[in-house]
Amino acid sequence: MPLQVTNSPFNESQAELLNQLLPTLTGPQLTWLGGYLSALSLQGNAGQAGTAAAPANPAAAEAAGTAQAAVKPEISREVTVLFGSQTGNCQRLATSLSRKLEEQGFNVSVQAMNSFKPNGLKKLENLLLLVSTHGEGEPPDNARAFHEFLYSKRAPQLPELRYSVLALGDTSYEFFCQTGKDFDQKLEELGAQRLSPRVDCDLDYDEPVAGWFSEVISALQGTRQAAGLAGEAVQAAEKAEALESAYSRNHPFHAEVLENLNLNGRGSDRETRHLELSLAGSGITFEPGDSLGVYPENHPQLVEDIIAAMGWDAAESVPLNKKGEEGSLQEALLRHYEITVLTKPLLEQAAKLAPGTVLQELLSPGRQQELKDYIHGRDLLDLLQDYGPWNVPARSFVTILRKLPARLYSISSSYNANPEEVHFTVRAVRYESHGRERYGVCSVHCAERVEPGSTLPVYIQSNPNFKLPANPDVPVIMIGPGTGVAPFRSFLEEREEQGAGGKSWLFYGDRHFVTDFLYQTDWQRMLKDGVLSKLDVAFSRDTEEKVYVQHRILEKSRELYAWLQEGAHVYVCGDEKHMAHDVHSALITVIQTEGGFSPEGAAAYLETLSQEQRYQRDVY
Repeated sequence: MPLQVTNSPFNESQAELLNQLLPTLTGPQLTWLGGYLSALSLQGNAGQAGTAAAPANPAAAEAAGTAQAAVKPEISREVTVLFGSQTGNCQRLATSLSRKLEEQGFNVSVQAMNSFKPNGLKKLENLLLLVSTHGEGEPPDNARAFHEFLYSKRAPQLPELRYSVLALGDTSYEFFCQTGKDFDQKLEELGAQRLSPRVDCDLDYDEPVAGWFSEVISALQGTRQAAGLAGEAVQAAEKAEALESAYSRNHPFHAEVLENLNLNGRGSDRETRHLELSLAGSGITFEPGDSLGVYPENHPQLVEDIIAAMGWDAAESVPLNKKGEEGSLQEALLRHYEITVLTKPLLEQAAKLAPGTVLQELLSPGRQQELKDYIHGRDLLDLLQDYGPWNVPARSFVTILRKLPARLYSISSSYNANPEEVHFTVRAVRYESHGRERYGVCSVHCAERVEPGSTLPVYIQSNPNFKLPANPDVPVIMIGPGTGVAPFRSFLEEREEQGAGGKSWLFYGDRHFVTDFLYQTDWQRMLKDGVLSKLDVAFSRDTEEKVYVQHRILEKSRELYAWLQEGAHVYVCGDEKHMAHDVHSALITVIQTEGGFSPEGAAAYLETLSQEQRYQRDVY
């Protein structure tokens, strides 16, 4: 029965809206809505009518509870979302989550952790943290200052704060999701209350992220649609990751290989490949500083050895993924599952299938160091040989394996200079461990089994934390030894296309000048054409005393500090464990010596550059 304006308290436009909505509702929805409206009315008259009786219908009672909760004045609609991200994953997820919360009526502030003023913590009521872990359990660059503040004596008590933490990590590292664990533990110690439990995510993070989104949305609003909203948010992040293309991390583009060249000279003990791929027809674009995700294949010999060790049939049909897709065992181990890395979660699952109790004993609390030593440098074949004989069907065993993750490589070309192409640089990794030859999965795949005309599954991983200055007239200092120089080829190609007026200075290093000077002819041409203003190199094996890029930085201390004073942006790319720390220390020494700062003052100067995005690192 349509609602009539003449016999109702509604105006014409209100009646029209109700007449559009009401016929579409089911019986349970009408019951729920009735309870919700009743509770709103009773809440408004509570001061006059006293305590209202609860609705008899359970659905109406639940709706009434929702309505009463919705109008409680103490429930805050303000949410602060902070992200700490080295490669941009947490930033994309934070942006997507904030959009969903805004659609639900929340006022959301999204910031990088290094942009947030920590003394504002006491004013917050709802805080959501999304953070990755970098290196050996360290915070990413833009989370470092916030982490230090929380663990300092200046951190305040936060009894009014509600929070939740999403942590991204990799279970193959000892300090899995350590930064997220640190934040979660410290906020609890400071008296804050969890909105929902922390969620730790491995490399294949879509499902746990959606679960955390759902928990957070439910805790903040109690909406029944939380699960659906969470899934939409993760999908939105995936779309943002794919930029304007139809391709993404979960739907890679199969790019044709145009070139595959060895950049090292004859006699070098290194093999560094320069690959050029066609993006024609994909719609994929990228910016300098972005990374290329490459899905590799495992080494065929390792796949054969695993199948033989278990007595399996290579043609047997097994699950390829969680979507229910099936394929041969050989296909599964070659392209879909990780078989070169052991993790504690994998061993825990394998122990349930293993004969006897020897593997279970290795996992006991008192043998943590022994477990760590065993995992390091071994792969799935080692596990199967060391703890067999096994009697496990292939279909059952593959379900405990982790999805084969993509490898990320700094893009070494400018899209504007090379339309519909993407170039990347990869050094082949080969070594012996525990009596067997070992291979870098993607690097040796590219070096030995990828030829022009073949294809690679790829996607773009945008990195908003490693970008050229918006103003092309700003000077740039680029520090990238070895394959760390790759993104600076992209930077300089882009600056050349822009006709940039800003000065540019590259520090490069490797072992030998004659055989290991990557992209030497490119740098020489750019120097000649004025695209590159200065080039300083360090070849560590060409002199009696090993010389590295940090030594060249110290030698050029005065000029480098003058560039900083002129507003130069500093970029560092390459090895995180040694080089990045040494370069960071060298920069602090330069600032301290030339600027007259104390060690603490020089560190603060560099941290300010980082907050201003004038000191950016892409280290791994």
